[in-house]
Amino acid sequence: MSEAIFVGGGGPDYGAAQELLLKFGNRHGLIAGATGTGKTVTLQILAEGFSDAGVPVILSDIKGDISGMAEAGDPGGKLHGPFTERAARIGFDGFRYDAFPVIFWDLFGEQGHPVRTTVAEMGPLLLARLMALSEAQEGVLNIAFRVSDEEGLPLLDLKDLQALLTFVGQQAAELSLRYGNVTAASVGAIQRALLVLENQGGAHFFGEPALDLSDLMRVTPEGRGHVNILAADRLVQSPRLYATFLLWLLSELFEELPEVGNPDKPKLVFFFDEAHLLFDDAPKALVDKVEQVARLIRSKGVGVYFITQNPDDVPDAILGQLGNRFQHALRAFTARDQKALRRAAETYRPNPRFDTVEAIRDVGTGEAVTSLLEGKGVPGVVECTLIRPPATRLGPCDAATRRAVIAASPVAGKYEAAIDRRSAFEILAARAEAAAKEAEEAETRAAAEKTAEQEAAREFKAARRYSGGASPGRTTRGRATDSLGGAITSAVLKELQGTTGRRLVRGILGGLFRGR
Repeated sequence: MSEAIFVGGGGPDYGAAQELLLKFGNRHGLIAGATGTGKTVTLQILAEGFSDAGVPVILSDIKGDISGMAEAGDPGGKLHGPFTERAARIGFDGFRYDAFPVIFWDLFGEQGHPVRTTVAEMGPLLLARLMALSEAQEGVLNIAFRVSDEEGLPLLDLKDLQALLTFVGQQAAELSLRYGNVTAASVGAIQRALLVLENQGGAHFFGEPALDLSDLMRVTPEGRGHVNILAADRLVQSPRLYATFLLWLLSELFEELPEVGNPDKPKLVFFFDEAHLLFDDAPKALVDKVEQVARLIRSKGVGVYFITQNPDDVPDAILGQLGNRFQHALRAFTARDQKALRRAAETYRPNPRFDTVEAIRDVGTGEAVTSLLEGKGVPGVVECTLIRPPATRLGPCDAATRRAVIAASPVAGKYEAAIDRRSAFEILAARAEAAAKEAEEAETRAAAEKTAEQEAAREFKAARRYSGGASPGRTTRGRATDSLGGAITSAVLKELQGTTGRRLVRGILGGLFRGR
């Protein structure tokens, strides 16, 4: 097995052949350049190289054209014909057209296997980012997650979170004393944000069965890494959902994978297309989290490659950790563009043979200014490189091919059927139903007791009228009686006020009235 991925160069008009050493593949990278300058081809040939080396790959397909990796390129095709000539020009002797083992994924379950996670796994920080919550609203969301843990209320899908927030709103006074202010306004704002998220397709993403990360790290029996392609053409229309999902995936890999130190090759490579969406309007806490993950995840054997139009889209703290650079043309039409061009050039180790600023501005389509790690991990001198041609189809595969690949996938049938097990929504609904039933029973008992008391009062009044209207224990002249007969009368009348007495009165009165 080769210890490097051939990238390109090597022709008379270019510098030395450029190779990405596999042992530095987990040192992350950047693919940048204006639209139409060849970023997709660079992404494609790197994914092919890692797959051939037995490294699984995860990448997002923004425009749908990466799906062609499931098919071999056509030597006689309009796009692929010139590639054979390019391969010969740069000395790429091992070039061949070939298909690669692809697994298609889709958050919406339409163009690939469904991808799901639970609300609990996403966590309050990423959910707050996803819903653009204020600091106060994020605090209430954190309280809701604490209540979920304490009350044993699993959060699996959006309806679980909606039910839990309703419960939190109802218990606001008590929770405010324990955790801090919980207002109806904050709860209502989160509920509205959840509704927006649901309308954007978030309901498809949250639920079970949740994605098993091991399914993203499969290797074929022949030793090639699977290329996991996420259909993102529809997903990217909800930029916050797209960016948060990919960041969640990166965070999950960081949490679950073991430390491996400095492996001979990565365990997994992750390509993050349209990376600027991750950082646009991102709060500092989120940027800090991305920086932490990028800094530490390489020790888990994971390489992260950001694809964006301009290096300025990536914060400096993260940009400094991207060791392998592929800079396609930057068009400097405005003062801001010229400043960005100079900044991009300053991040490269200079080459005395040419001016880096001019090289970045003037490279053509399919060419790039590259700097790859070498030796002991030191950035190589910047070079002008003609990127090697891809072995797979350039452009999207057709619908029939996609269906066939999905049907033959090693995870076919595992994620297609959603599961809705007992969780917060069902538990809280059962509690509410039990409380309503108990309240109804209490109300029925109270009504029955009131009716019994009223009936006893009526029967008592009837007994008094029949006995001549005298009050118990008193003579007709109003004097208290102390005779044995008066005491017996008082005792009898007292007993008649009870349930047994009421039945006795009814029996006596009934007999009297029948005798008349």
